[in-house]
Amino acid sequence: MLDVTPLQTAVDALADRLRTLPQSRLDQGAAAEALALARQLATRAQLIERPGETPYELPDAGMFAAGDQLAVAGHDLVEALRTAAARPADSDAKVAPADELAEAVRCVRAAAERC
Repeated sequence: MLDVTPLQTAVDALADRLRTLPQSRLDQGAAAEALALARQLATRAQLIERPGETPYELPDAGMFAAGDQLAVAGHDLVEALRTAAARPADSDAKVAPADELAEAVRCVRAAAERC
């Protein structure tokens, strides 16, 4: 069983921090950074869930929704990875769930340092 706790914890911590930032910090780039990360995580989840299909882009819901968008996209990826790890090896899978998990955790932690 794939332990997705590191990703879930990292996403939740960053999302919580974004929700507490003042407008000035969000406007200085934290919201844009969070949206870019949320879009990346959403794309990863969609590619796992529907390999071969073009992923949809997560819309920009505004700077005050950045933390929530990150949380939703991150949790979607957590569930996609958990499901992918539970099923037999799939020839359509481009990256193993454990590798995808490690890369996602790295991306979230890097974004947290920049926010």
